[in-house]
Amino acid sequence: MRDVMTDVKVWLEQGDPVAVATVISTWGSAPRPAGSRMAISQSGKIAGSVSGGCLEGEVFEQAQAILHGKPASLFHYGVSDDLAWTVGLSCGGEIDVLVEPLGQVHRDLMDALAAEHPVVLKTDVGERPGARQLLTPADPTVPDLLNRENPVRQDGVFLEPFPRPPELLIFGGSHVAIPLARMASAIGFRVTVVDARSKFADRERFPEARRVIHAWPDEVLKDLPMDGSSYVVILTHDPKFDDPTIIAALRGQPRYIGAIGSKKTHRDRVARLVKAGVNPSEIDRVHAPIGLDLGAQTAEETALAILAQMVAVRHGKQGGPMPGPAAAA
Repeated sequence: MRDVMTDVKVWLEQGDPVAVATVISTWGSAPRPAGSRMAISQSGKIAGSVSGGCLEGEVFEQAQAILHGKPASLFHYGVSDDLAWTVGLSCGGEIDVLVEPLGQVHRDLMDALAAEHPVVLKTDVGERPGARQLLTPADPTVPDLLNRENPVRQDGVFLEPFPRPPELLIFGGSHVAIPLARMASAIGFRVTVVDARSKFADRERFPEARRVIHAWPDEVLKDLPMDGSSYVVILTHDPKFDDPTIIAALRGQPRYIGAIGSKKTHRDRVARLVKAGVNPSEIDRVHAPIGLDLGAQTAEETALAILAQMVAVRHGKQGGPMPGPAAAA
């Protein structure tokens, strides 16, 4: 919903009714994942996508019918349908798309997203499909969904998590931190840079960051949220900064902790942390040497390797080549 809500709010302010199409399930080579959204206004405006282009025309027509009184409906498209070649899913993909009028629950969802409050949208996909309720972290099923981030369809219900936006906490305003802050901001991370050294905690070095804080890293971590939306990157390369920051980060539950340094540097770091009383199994949560092995040589390439690893961890992947075609028999 995040990627369409700016347009939707404008349309609503203009008195232009809106329908919302949501990918509920996919099979095979469907082009967009569950949770992808497309918004359609009664005047014909479109935002977002449910298929990367191949289904949009068909979904647009269904949305217009629903905006003119047809009930919300769950549509299935796939190779077995007469529509397969027309909508471009003849490659083997199948997709369920819910099309419904935008209602109060969607408005409440947009308010929650604007306030960066984590919620889960509960949608009925049974006989009377449609968005029904926002669940908050007080619901016992919600924290696990928010941490996994991926939607779940079960027992006639579609549960769609909307965690707070991912927050990247960079400790150490080094030359690698500059492109990392820029790249991470470009893909939606809220970036905070922290350094106890005033010449590195310089706002002009990090124009894309939301915050640049001149303070000791471990002190700052006491007041920052450390949950599944938090990503901690330690670039100071100095034990007097690194070690207290890692210890403070391990007290929380950030999705990702990474620390720069060679294998030898990390072995020495582990020895110091164990001596300081940190459980070795906890230290295993730290990605070090940091980043995926891309053969990075420059600051920009190193930043890319770090960001790639963060994205892989976010989606439960190790990082590596895409699955290739099936071997010939």
